[in-house]
Amino acid sequence: MPAESRLGAGLRLAVTTFTTAPVRPGRVDRAAAGTAMAVAPLVGAVLGVVLGGVLLGLATVAPPLVAAVVTVGCGALLTRGLHLDGLADTVDALGSYRRGPAALEIMKKPDVGPFGVAALVLVLLAQSAVLAELAARSWPAALAAVVTATAAGRFGVTLACRRGVPAARPEGLGALVAGTVGPVAVAVGAVAVALPALAAVPGRPWQGPLAVAVALAAVLLLLRHLVRRLGGITGDVLGANVEVATTVVYLGVVLSG
Repeated sequence: MPAESRLGAGLRLAVTTFTTAPVRPGRVDRAAAGTAMAVAPLVGAVLGVVLGGVLLGLATVAPPLVAAVVTVGCGALLTRGLHLDGLADTVDALGSYRRGPAALEIMKKPDVGPFGVAALVLVLLAQSAVLAELAARSWPAALAAVVTATAAGRFGVTLACRRGVPAARPEGLGALVAGTVGPVAVAVGAVAVALPALAAVPGRPWQGPLAVAVALAAVLLLLRHLVRRLGGITGDVLGANVEVATTVVYLGVVLSG
């Protein structure tokens, strides 16, 4: 298969998987899926530029908290709310204390339980509060922070799809993407996500990359626990990784000490 064909199919799949951009669907197979999961942070960075623009633009005409809430809402709309849904389903499964097929069955239910609702409220409140704080910073720092957080969230998916991590089911998104990302793509993605983080905190260039490192460590710990409980990854697990990594990075860039 020509390299250009694989790259093009992977980019198309990444855009249609992680955003609502009106891109015509292309080929869907494990080769394209591997490329899509490897370039997921790039899609996240582009999305971060859009959301950062929304935040900074609104902050010039509206209170910071209003701008932040609208930005969070735009993020949900531009991703169909899939990551939030995955977070809620994953937390509901963990809260049930069930394992394997029983936990997976809970994740398939269309309703959201109390654990899932609590997780959604906490994440949305935390992200809104942080974005309100970022709106008061210089525009380069605020934009860098939003780009870093959204890219890191999608890099959480890259980590979950690395070789050696199994799928929880023989079908579905998890089965398509599990184990498709090699170590080189993981290493390149980590460096790429850390670069914009250098400008995320004025006067403290180390804090952004440190926030990214903490977020990725949190994702790895969560992923390890979920693989033990569920037997592998699912589409919902990928969504949970996105929201956890994004939120931890946001919190990390506004902490002061």
